[in-house]
Amino acid sequence: MENAIYASLNRQAGLMSELRVIANNIANASTTGFRKEGVVFAEHVKALGGGEPSLSMAMASGRLVNLEQGGLKRTGGTFDLAIEGDGFFMVQTPSGQQLTRAGNFTPSPEGELVTADGYPVLDTGGSPIPVPPGTRSFAVAQDGTLSADGTPVAQIGLFAASDPSRLIHAGDNRFSTTTPPQPLEGGRIFQGFLEDSNVAPVTEIARMIEVQRAYEMGQSFLDKEDARIRAVIQSMTR
Repeated sequence: MENAIYASLNRQAGLMSELRVIANNIANASTTGFRKEGVVFAEHVKALGGGEPSLSMAMASGRLVNLEQGGLKRTGGTFDLAIEGDGFFMVQTPSGQQLTRAGNFTPSPEGELVTADGYPVLDTGGSPIPVPPGTRSFAVAQDGTLSADGTPVAQIGLFAASDPSRLIHAGDNRFSTTTPPQPLEGGRIFQGFLEDSNVAPVTEIARMIEVQRAYEMGQSFLDKEDARIRAVIQSMTR
């Protein structure tokens, strides 16, 4: 029966991790460019020998980022940009280059295009994008070409994650990756739009209720097993 307790404890730990992930998804349901996560469970089976049945342990072994497209919302902002299809913008942060789908950019006092956090947005060659001061109008073509008063000045880069399974949330809407991103051809950028989070709140709340019930069932089993063991110990020490 001790094996059943260990298996249940592993399951409980995994369910608790999933609850935290779901709660984070719900908290970011309105975060621009946010990508929801899911927990990946793995089963580990070990033969016990001696005619005993094998022992199975379920563990939350990792997280998977859902890259499904979010809805595009028109804002009319000159530097609000949204990607249709695959790909990410690349930004330079103190922790290195990171990927994002959040295109709520703005010109910096230094004349560069930056994120809401002040991180430079990078072009196709990995360099900061200049925003010439004094320009009266800016236009961004669907291929990412940024024009100032009708003159092209840079091309906003679109990049693909070499291995999407290795994307790691580095902020509410940024990702780091252990493999270098690759330039993406054929992506489309829309000026004056922002991409919504791809979280469906109703679906996430329903999943949270399901996981909570599973956790409560596991806790009920552990409580009953604890009571049984205590009763056995008390009867043996009388």
